[in-house]
Amino acid sequence: MMQFVRYTQNGPPEWGVQASESIHRLSALPGGGPELTDLCGDSYRESIAAAIETGALPTVDAGGVDRLAPVPVPGKIVAVGLNYRDHAEEQDAEIPESPLLFSKAPTAVTNPGAPIVHPEGIDDVDYEVELGIVVGRTARNVDAGEAREYIAGYTVVNDVSARDAQFGDGQFFRGKSYDTFAPMGPALATGEEFDPDTAELRTRVNGAVKQHSDTGQFIFGVDELLEYVSGVMTLRPGDVVTTGTPGGVGIFRDPPELLEPGDTVTVEIEGIGALTNPVVDET
Repeated sequence: MMQFVRYTQNGPPEWGVQASESIHRLSALPGGGPELTDLCGDSYRESIAAAIETGALPTVDAGGVDRLAPVPVPGKIVAVGLNYRDHAEEQDAEIPESPLLFSKAPTAVTNPGAPIVHPEGIDDVDYEVELGIVVGRTARNVDAGEAREYIAGYTVVNDVSARDAQFGDGQFFRGKSYDTFAPMGPALATGEEFDPDTAELRTRVNGAVKQHSDTGQFIFGVDELLEYVSGVMTLRPGDVVTTGTPGGVGIFRDPPELLEPGDTVTVEIEGIGALTNPVVDET
């Protein structure tokens, strides 16, 4: 498995490969950083591994860079609701027979470490740890058995949600789409070594664990979702499909435990990393 990262260090955004405490700079290659289509096959990753092995890529200290979302402006964000059995159970909802799709505005994306802005006039801001699928090749009517060929990699997404807007509107779009409501990162995991259907997930708010589950709770796995979504709409490189959240969200706790300015929320997926963002007032 490789972890590709976008970052800045006193200059323009760059791509690199995380390796322990260092990042190998892909800007040193003749073509610079990868296109998402490059990450769909083994050959590009093999060439990068060879360059790392021979010392052809300079490194920077991983702790000395500012991480960026791997996809800063997705063409679209297709989200899947009610896709974990434990999340359905916590709200006494029936298991859906087919994936429930909704959308988040691409402008909701923000970087690791950047603030989540608590909108003025909104009371119920919630967290949701989600596995994000980053599409690397144009996909239309993809068979589930070939779905992995269209995936550039996987990242962590915090599907921040204004529950009062969501429930008040009777649909998801506004409540999911406020600016900063889609923190994404800290890396893009690629390669067959990462199994998206067995990954452990956690959410911590101010250090306290709020969600702890694994993608074995999926109702619809990654391959099924790519088949279903691509049967509805064409997916293009840079589109992101978020795969739902497990149980433990704030709104269904008794009493509800929602995000407030001053909080720090961390969503983490085994094999990808931890994505941390502070919550601030809208100014």
